[in-house]
Amino acid sequence: MITSKNLTKTFGSKRAVDGVSMVLEKGHIYAMLGPNGSGKTTWMKMAAGLMKPTGGEILFNGEPVGVESRKHVAYMSTEPYFYTWMTVADAGKYYADFFEDFSMEKYEELLRRMELEGSMKTRSLSSGMAAKLKIAVTMARDAQVCMLDEPFNGIDLLARDEIRACILQEASPEKLLILSSHLVEEMEAIADRAIFIREGKLVEVRDLEEMRDLDGVSMADRYRAIYGHVEGV
Repeated sequence: MITSKNLTKTFGSKRAVDGVSMVLEKGHIYAMLGPNGSGKTTWMKMAAGLMKPTGGEILFNGEPVGVESRKHVAYMSTEPYFYTWMTVADAGKYYADFFEDFSMEKYEELLRRMELEGSMKTRSLSSGMAAKLKIAVTMARDAQVCMLDEPFNGIDLLARDEIRACILQEASPEKLLILSSHLVEEMEAIADRAIFIREGKLVEVRDLEEMRDLDGVSMADRYRAIYGHVEGV
């Protein structure tokens, strides 16, 4: 569904993404893993059509990512992106105006699960509540691809459980879900495949069940083996 071919993005002399080639298939939940600055967010923004590659290409269903693919790809960034005048209800209406696949019924259900009220002002939300709102507006779309960048940031343990349940409910044979996070244990409970990226380069893409059966290691074990001397984990 998403094919990355020698994908590269540079900012000045820094290569944020460095020749990444991989094919991500529908019907799977991928955990995109790596230390801060490894290129996860930059790769996601190129896949979402929000940033142009410096080199290589990224395809959605065989076609270059662009205006058409954005209709089918839902992306949640780490940055706040709601206007200060908005209420939680306004945020839903804003998304409904932009995306034909946005379901107000699904949005309202997600708000209930996230314990958010439509009358709440976005500027008054705590960081955790704002994070839950971003997830709600993103997952209220019936997109073929859903990408969540650090979906558990700033969210307490109980809210993480609810978000994890929402993500698993969203999974289907026809959809591709990609999640990035530094909370490896949270990802292990959700994902069935893992993408390991380091310093902009792809280390490997692994099927987690196969990795456990063949190598006898968990995703957290593999993370430590790849990045331990970098992060001291």
